[in-house]
Amino acid sequence: MGRVDAAVIFEALATSCPSTTAYLSIHNMCCWAIDTFGSQEQREQFVPALASMDSFASYCLTEPGAGSDAGSLRTSARREGDEFVINGEKAFISGGGESDVYLVMCRTGDDTPKGISCILIEKDTPGLSFGKKEKKLGWNSQPTRAVIMEDVRVPVSNMIGNEGEGFKIAMKALDGGRVNIAACSLGAAQACTTLARDHMLVRKQFGKTLSQFQHLQFKLADMATDLTSARLMVRTAANKIDEGSPDMTVYCSMAKRHATDVGFNVCNDALQIFGGYGYLKDYAVQRYLRDCRVHQILEGTNEVMRLIVSRNLLQQ
Repeated sequence: MGRVDAAVIFEALATSCPSTTAYLSIHNMCCWAIDTFGSQEQREQFVPALASMDSFASYCLTEPGAGSDAGSLRTSARREGDEFVINGEKAFISGGGESDVYLVMCRTGDDTPKGISCILIEKDTPGLSFGKKEKKLGWNSQPTRAVIMEDVRVPVSNMIGNEGEGFKIAMKALDGGRVNIAACSLGAAQACTTLARDHMLVRKQFGKTLSQFQHLQFKLADMATDLTSARLMVRTAANKIDEGSPDMTVYCSMAKRHATDVGFNVCNDALQIFGGYGYLKDYAVQRYLRDCRVHQILEGTNEVMRLIVSRNLLQQ
């Protein structure tokens, strides 16, 4: 199954629950990283249970002091014989405290991105603990916690890829992650477009249904048009990954920025069409709005997406 297939599936799942689907996309990103960069022994040990979802994985890159500037992370892994001793803290980790495996980006070398490595930590490892369950605006079907490592000892064999390849692995994983989270926004937007249309056909004001007001007809048309354009961009980016195109990172950044902005705006427009009812938790549009807002922040903020695209343009 390719990335285009995955984008279609994640969008369809997100029409029901963007929050749960987004966690599945993060789990998928971890599984892909292990399968792509791990040794044969690591793949045999971890991938079957992750692929069957008998166990779950969390992606651990962000830190309290290293968000958009991921290359400045401070979590350290010091080698002692056949083990790494890991110390540090990761922030905003989806599945934190519940996942079985943690894909941790940590510093084994100098202060540059080339000093970062990728190491797997299993849940019950001594010294691994978790912060409080965060109270969030959305994404409430999945837990988010800090992941804290205090003298956590893991075998050297738990390193994914070679020493110093962690940042490269993290960024390559994010290409697919950005397409998948964009697909989650598409699903939310599609669900809200359908809900808004159905509401317009039955809700009456001034003696006629909302569907008979031209302003709202135009708004619905714009929602559908923007959603379709975002969907095409997401699937173009997914196809770039499938083809191994050298410009896939730029296309993934474009797709993530555009689709998550469109997704939130479409959900917001749908809520406006519902009026006061849209603000009530009895109606699903507010949940879609809350769930997809964070998509403009995670997997690289949309401001960072613009930075990636503009750098590429100015280098040509």
